[in-house]
Amino acid sequence: MIFGGDVVKILIAPDKFKESLSALKVADSIEKGILKVFPKVVIEKVPLADGGEGTVESLVNATGGKIIKTNVKDPLFRDIESFYGILGDGETAVIEMAAASGLYLLKDYERNPMITTTYGTGQLIKDALDKGCRNFIIAVGGSATNDGGAGMATALGVKFYDKDGREIGLGGGALSKIYSIDTSNLDYRLKECRFIVACDVANPLIGENGASRVYGPQKGATKEMVKVLDKNLEHYGKLLEKYFNKRIIDVPGSGAAGGLGAGLMAFLNAQLKSGIEIIIEALKLEEKIKEADIVISGEGKVDFQTAFGKTISGIAKLCKKHNKPLIVIAGTVEDIEKLYEIGVSSVFSIMEKPMSLEDAIKNAPTLLEKSAERIFRLIKVIKA
Repeated sequence: MIFGGDVVKILIAPDKFKESLSALKVADSIEKGILKVFPKVVIEKVPLADGGEGTVESLVNATGGKIIKTNVKDPLFRDIESFYGILGDGETAVIEMAAASGLYLLKDYERNPMITTTYGTGQLIKDALDKGCRNFIIAVGGSATNDGGAGMATALGVKFYDKDGREIGLGGGALSKIYSIDTSNLDYRLKECRFIVACDVANPLIGENGASRVYGPQKGATKEMVKVLDKNLEHYGKLLEKYFNKRIIDVPGSGAAGGLGAGLMAFLNAQLKSGIEIIIEALKLEEKIKEADIVISGEGKVDFQTAFGKTISGIAKLCKKHNKPLIVIAGTVEDIEKLYEIGVSSVFSIMEKPMSLEDAIKNAPTLLEKSAERIFRLIKVIKA
């Protein structure tokens, strides 16, 4: 590879900088820095996500799809405007459950997983069905709920009855009342569909590592609520296993999004997969890496967790497989030794001097651009 001679291909494939920049804006800033040093290189930008926030934007942008806006119920069953994406094939819907049932939709004092519901997520699925979609990618990060996906199933036609034959209410607190499940009115079109769940947690439905105990507190659950919610999910999970005759409760990922993983497995026969693996497959990222001379990625924070299922880990493994250098640019950098083992060549922080988080967020575009410029000035010296 010779800069200034042969055509050099650079792939920029970052995740978002949380609370600062979208993945696309991160890629744009890095591109500006590179072009200051090598104005004639060929750059391809592929904004990424790991199955959480930004998944819709990433896949829609990369496939020439479109964003669909629609009205749904929020976690407290209030009317809101939400969205999902339809990919360029016109048949695949990509849905972030947080867009309808997410924690960010609630104020701190409104958080209560005893009553929050995934009903709005079911409405997004139904709207996509109405528009002809039969393939679905569901990103399950950032939920405000602990209802096991019962609200989602209700929106799609399932009915949950108590022992007196009355329909139960919504929310994780109502699950203990379920005596029978009626799927006779479940939307018939779902039988024609394929559901893939972007799930990067391995939590089972219940227990010490289950949905309620691990994630309930951040959704507003007290210690007493956590015990009730876990017991309710156990009751619910056993009913699902009996009704659908399949293993659910202890499946890794069944506890994702307050048990939405379990509900999607049961009612929609969904397959749980790593979020970054889904993104890589959908965007044909491996082919792009094979064609690149240098790969640049980035994320707001890079630490020891990055090596386990995050965006950069997926890219790193492919770069290692195809012997491509991978440079990572991050906001903050901690405990990165493991990254070198999985395929990262080098890691750089955008911090050029001591600064507050507020300043770093505010100046992130400029800091990214300058970092990329410095990195490629060094490469220019080495390749000279």
